[in-house]
Amino acid sequence: MLRVKNRVAYLPVAAGLVLAGLSLSACATQGYVDAQIATVNQHIAAVDAKATDAGQKADAANAAAQSAQNTANAAQQAANTAQASAATAQATALAAQTAAQQNATQLAQAKPARN
Repeated sequence: MLRVKNRVAYLPVAAGLVLAGLSLSACATQGYVDAQIATVNQHIAAVDAKATDAGQKADAANAAAQSAQNTANAAQQAANTAQASAATAQATALAAQTAAQQNATQLAQAKPARN
């Protein structure tokens, strides 16, 4: 056997062997990669399902809000119509009251009939 007088000469050889061993053991197998990808795909599918559910709920809430807005608009139109009718009725009542007062005044000023 050869004997090296300087032990420092073994250092680069030993380092090379250690690096070679580590680099060979760092390779992932196809099965390991497939298992990791399957796990990630499961998480992606779960997140996608939650996002789809949230989107459907948002669409349903939007439809309900639109329906409520339409109902409120119809109620506002009915209230406006009722207000207009009330204003017309008030004007008619005021005109009738004025006419009645004028008739009463005319009757009071009229000479009594002779018998």
